[in-house]
Amino acid sequence: MEQGNQPAASGTAEVHRLFEQKGGASVGLGLKYKDNRHIFDERGETVPYLEFPLLRDSGIVNHGFSTRLGGVSEGCFSSMNLSFDRGDRPEAVQENFRRIGKAIGVECGDMVLSQQTHTTNVRLVTEKDRGKGIARERDYTDVDGLITDVPGICLVTSFADCVPLYFVDPVKKGIGLSHSGWRGTVGRIGQKTIEKMQQCFGSDPSDILAAVGPSVCMDCYEVSEDVILRFREAFDKRVWGDLFYEKSGGKYQLNLWKANEIIFREAGILPEHMAVTNLCTHCNSSILYSHRAQGNRRGNLCAFLALKKD
Repeated sequence: MEQGNQPAASGTAEVHRLFEQKGGASVGLGLKYKDNRHIFDERGETVPYLEFPLLRDSGIVNHGFSTRLGGVSEGCFSSMNLSFDRGDRPEAVQENFRRIGKAIGVECGDMVLSQQTHTTNVRLVTEKDRGKGIARERDYTDVDGLITDVPGICLVTSFADCVPLYFVDPVKKGIGLSHSGWRGTVGRIGQKTIEKMQQCFGSDPSDILAAVGPSVCMDCYEVSEDVILRFREAFDKRVWGDLFYEKSGGKYQLNLWKANEIIFREAGILPEHMAVTNLCTHCNSSILYSHRAQGNRRGNLCAFLALKKD
């Protein structure tokens, strides 16, 4: 996330030990959900990941969201770090991508990685991009959103508290995946991803399935007044009470989940076509990487989304 740096949560090593000892995700990951809504399924055995039933039931995609478990990275990166840029051994990160890809049902050579800098830029991914960011160098920068209609290509974006946004159009057979921190949310990258799908694929927002993935919750996301001023400019006053509240010392608690839900709705996504997370990365920092909990000495999670091959 763009702010914050707190001590890492304790108990991470014990969580990893118990996961391996008990035989994987079939026994449950021990995640703490904010409510009882069925937003995610916990999938995988030795390599666990999270899946949205909403997207799975479309029948046209392979997708998932990684955890910290099931990889080979060590120390502060333990164990499923999916970033080449944080100081981890490249061969460990490559093996982690291979493992999570196999679990979800995609190949590393078919992945295309974003190059995130908290922009609202959305790139159309074509066949010529296949493998960029993992099998070969990227020739683009400042890309926080990706869309494609090429079967088999797997879009990949990275996270450690910021908000993953998934988009699946089962009618036009197009998909999108975006990274939305507070800057991306103020800039409405979710709306811009939908508009890019309309432009490139002819998507109708009322057909699109949209999901907000695991990220920092309102209870854990304290921001300063300068951030709130941006949200006041970007959102109607009638929804401010749902988005933030003021505390002492010029600090506020901010709800990125609700903000992105509002953006979906205003962009034309139907309520029955939305899934909004009830899983906080900070509340679950022994199982999900969290910048606010662990600071810069940590790995990254990744969101994955691919159209199934014909």
